[in-house]
Amino acid sequence: MSQTNTPLLDEVVQWSQETCRQELKSVLPKLTSLHFESESWDDHTRILKIIIDLFLPHIGLSELEDECFSKILPKAVTMFNSMMKEIMDQVGGLSSQNTELRALLRNILQGMIQLIDALSACVRHVGSFEEAPDLDAIRSLPTCILKVLRETFQHCKDSEVVYCGRLSLVADLLQGLFKEAYSLQKGLLELLERISLDSSASENIITEIVTVIHSLLDICSVISDLDMALHANTWKFLIKQSLKYQSLVEEHLHHGDIVNSLCDNLVASFHNSMELAEQIKQAGLEGSTQSPEYKLFQKTAKMCRFFANTLVHYIKEFKFFLTKYCSNFHHFYLQIISEFPPSLCAPVLPAALAGELSAAALVPMTAFLLQLLPLRRFAEVVLQPDLRLSPERELPQCLLLVSILGHLAGQPEEVQQLWYTGSQFSEDSPRLPLYQAIFISFRRCCTERKVPVLLPGVMLKGQAQVQVTLHHHICVQLCASVAVLPPAFFPVLERCLVDAVLQADTQTALLAEDVWCFTARYGSAELCLHHVHLIAQMVKACTTECYQLFHLGLLLKRMVFLMTPNHQMELVAHFPPSKVENLPVWQHVLLRALSQETYLHVQADIIGLTEKALNDWENGGYRLGQIDKVNAVLLSLLSVLRGQPSPGEQCVLSAVTVMTQLWSRMSPDQVHTYPVLQHTLHLLLSTTAFLVKNIEPQVIYQALLCLDAVVSKKCADHLLLAALEFLSSLGKIFIPPDTQGQILPRLSGLFKALLTDKSWLLHQHALEAFSYFAENTNHEEVISQSLSVEETKTKVVNYLSKTLNAREDAESRLLRLKQEAAVIEEHNKRQESKETVSNKQAAEAEVITNSEPCPKKARQETSTEEEYSRYIQTAQSALKALQALTERNEAPPPWLEDKLHELQTLIANIGSVRPTTS
Repeated sequence: MSQTNTPLLDEVVQWSQETCRQELKSVLPKLTSLHFESESWDDHTRILKIIIDLFLPHIGLSELEDECFSKILPKAVTMFNSMMKEIMDQVGGLSSQNTELRALLRNILQGMIQLIDALSACVRHVGSFEEAPDLDAIRSLPTCILKVLRETFQHCKDSEVVYCGRLSLVADLLQGLFKEAYSLQKGLLELLERISLDSSASENIITEIVTVIHSLLDICSVISDLDMALHANTWKFLIKQSLKYQSLVEEHLHHGDIVNSLCDNLVASFHNSMELAEQIKQAGLEGSTQSPEYKLFQKTAKMCRFFANTLVHYIKEFKFFLTKYCSNFHHFYLQIISEFPPSLCAPVLPAALAGELSAAALVPMTAFLLQLLPLRRFAEVVLQPDLRLSPERELPQCLLLVSILGHLAGQPEEVQQLWYTGSQFSEDSPRLPLYQAIFISFRRCCTERKVPVLLPGVMLKGQAQVQVTLHHHICVQLCASVAVLPPAFFPVLERCLVDAVLQADTQTALLAEDVWCFTARYGSAELCLHHVHLIAQMVKACTTECYQLFHLGLLLKRMVFLMTPNHQMELVAHFPPSKVENLPVWQHVLLRALSQETYLHVQADIIGLTEKALNDWENGGYRLGQIDKVNAVLLSLLSVLRGQPSPGEQCVLSAVTVMTQLWSRMSPDQVHTYPVLQHTLHLLLSTTAFLVKNIEPQVIYQALLCLDAVVSKKCADHLLLAALEFLSSLGKIFIPPDTQGQILPRLSGLFKALLTDKSWLLHQHALEAFSYFAENTNHEEVISQSLSVEETKTKVVNYLSKTLNAREDAESRLLRLKQEAAVIEEHNKRQESKETVSNKQAAEAEVITNSEPCPKKARQETSTEEEYSRYIQTAQSALKALQALTERNEAPPPWLEDKLHELQTLIANIGSVRPTTS
């Protein structure tokens, strides 16, 4: 500053208030010019203080902006920034020994405090007017102050890093700087609160208020770790201003920045609360509610609740400007839910602390979700078919879907349409129906189902709320939803249930079956009949033993229980058990579900069909090509026997006759040669186990002979399981003395072999079967002979005494379950990707199997050599079967010799053919 200007400043400071008022018009322009031209911080601060202290009180509200603020405040911001830069440039040399630099930095900080104090004086002056100012009359004030505040708070936040161990040298001034800034912001916000804008506000004014809101948002990101009260109050004002001028600013606000910042602050507060809760838990201070740690935890949790409620309120007011951020909202919701039980990654906290955290973050998520339900984009994000989530987010996604389902009943029809139906048109973004999405999500929670995770159940009749499995929880919610489902969406529900039952994961299919059965019970009897007919048709359409048949058969078994007696008779009329093609239906019906009249009708038809099929098989020369029909009637016969606790005498006599006849025809060599006979043997073993008290000892001996020969060679696991069922049933009968020498050694030998099986599954079933036999039998010598090997004896004793192996720790068990879940899901996907046999291929397979049945497989492209091999194997099998027939003591038909000559001629012709070469 030139020396010629110094006398003016020296003179002005001596003036009275009246003189300043009188000389305002002539002196203020000179002072503002000097202020603008000043280069040193001291001169700048001195002039600024003179203007504000002496002349500002005499400037009218209408003249403040043009005469003063617009001329001095931008320069004040520039000088403040230069002070900050000087500190950053010099602070590296700060030390207790460098007194000169220390004094310099302290002087700069003191100057910054004085500058902020001068800005506070400006705010106080504007606030002293009775009338609320127009924003246009002070437009430079909030903009410049917010810039200074932002830099000040950032410097205070970074002070530990900036001053790097030398903070104590300036700590008092930094504390004063923060207090002055805190006070300045409080005054500014109070001033802005008094200002009102109407719909006629100019674009410039709207821009100013938007700038203020965005500047406050920027400040919020800085002060989040400085002071909780300041942070919360700044956010309150920001949201309040956004809503106050909603119609003016909603198209200009950075909505994404605001909601993302709210989400980030909520998550940060939540994690801080979680860390404090962990510290309180480790220190054992759960009951010390007056401890500093506990009070800090409560304050942090309160901030978490504040941000959650603020977020919900903001979304409520601006939801249609937030559709592009629905993916963020989705991931945010999953993140919060994953932090609480039953999520496997949620920490275990004391009940009181967990309750406060739940009230702060989890409870507001319901309101958060309700605001998002009407948004189509949110539905598209949540219900997208190819949604890929980390394992930790699968359960939260499932719980999100179930929560949405629970809230839909009270929503408008268009919202229900959005969620229930899925995408309707090709131009729509792909969107699953909500029910289908729930079943898919439940399937992906394989690990959580195995642990199992537990959720609060429904309180019934005043009874205490209990913890239930995920399956139970979702089933209750689904059934409750079905009970209030509008009729228009019922076809969607039916399609989703069918899809869920027909997929590979058994527990997901069981969940769908539970809901389906509820639907049938809750609906009309006619609806139940319609569904049973539909399921029975699908059962008939399953041409092979597959997982779909297992799921559908179980569903059919359950649904028949829900039918009226008249409708059960209609089912019999629609699928007569007297026809072989309908047996697949009745094989999956538990006949005790039928009324007595219906049961007797079905029993008579199946027994009659069984006897006829066996007679036809016998009259046809026991051709293996007909054994499929025999197996079908045997399976139905077994269903009849199991259909009532005590089958009728005539039914038992007929079944015993059938068993006796079939055991006499079983050949172990043929069982190994022809896989179809393994199914026959399986059925014989299961049926004989049921009828064991009515079977003659000689028949049991024949069965043991056959079984011994089969078990001694490698055979299918399902056959061994049936063998164990049969062997365990022998404990219920007494073997006559004249046959004990034949039967008991075979029996103990079979137990000994099966108890040493290497498969854990078979070994477990063998232990169960042997234990049952041992508990019931009178032939104790079988027990001792079966346990002649010490290792086997030890395993049986450990099983009977319920001795546990080494316990698996929780972490290892969880890791194992996750690995198993991945393997199971991969298996399910392979099952679903297998090709089914077409009708044409099935017909071709039936032609080939007239003489020797073989498994029906999907047809593949084969080489010429593979075709030769396949037909040769078929011919060999047929000739072996023919040879087995000729070895009996029965006379062959007279035409056999002529047919054999024809075959010899055909074989000779085939052998003489030579391929032509081109």
